[in-house]
Amino acid sequence: MLKAIDKKGYSEPSTIQEKAIPLILEGKDVLASAQTGTGKTAAFGLPLLELIDADDKATQALIMAPTRELGQQIAQQLVNFSKNHKDLNIEVVYGGAAITNQIKALKRPTQIVVATPGRLLDLIRRKAIKLGSVRYVVLDEADEMLNMGFKEDIDSILSHTLEDRVTWLFSATMPPEIRKIVNK
Repeated sequence: MLKAIDKKGYSEPSTIQEKAIPLILEGKDVLASAQTGTGKTAAFGLPLLELIDADDKATQALIMAPTRELGQQIAQQLVNFSKNHKDLNIEVVYGGAAITNQIKALKRPTQIVVATPGRLLDLIRRKAIKLGSVRYVVLDEADEMLNMGFKEDIDSILSHTLEDRVTWLFSATMPPEIRKIVNK
């Protein structure tokens, strides 16, 4: 992973990375607010990759993003960071693409799933994904997901994960609705 970080040209952590990474590695829930472009994906992605057990074939982490584009971007960064983790599988699922291909991809052992809420709920309803072993949940751009009306979807999805999971919520802003999710 250090080679991948070096190849990306990272030499100093951004403020969000410096503050979030140690807390995440300690297994704490994290609520982080930082503007777009400040390195939030690395702030949760790098420690997440360290925490995942590549030998465990179950889905251990779920990252939710409001849009297909952000989901694809997150998944690509995680793949880049984990190039030397050959046993680690990361899948991204989102609407607007053939669900049959995504179901087929999820049949392989997949430790990390990056998803948009709508497509993930569809996969849960079809019993194409099991989230019962998810220990780490990331809500990226949580404010945008709320603005897009995904609150009930997120609640439903989280009900399928472990109760004692660790949750990391990243958001550019902290509206009152985010605080309600945090308290819940």
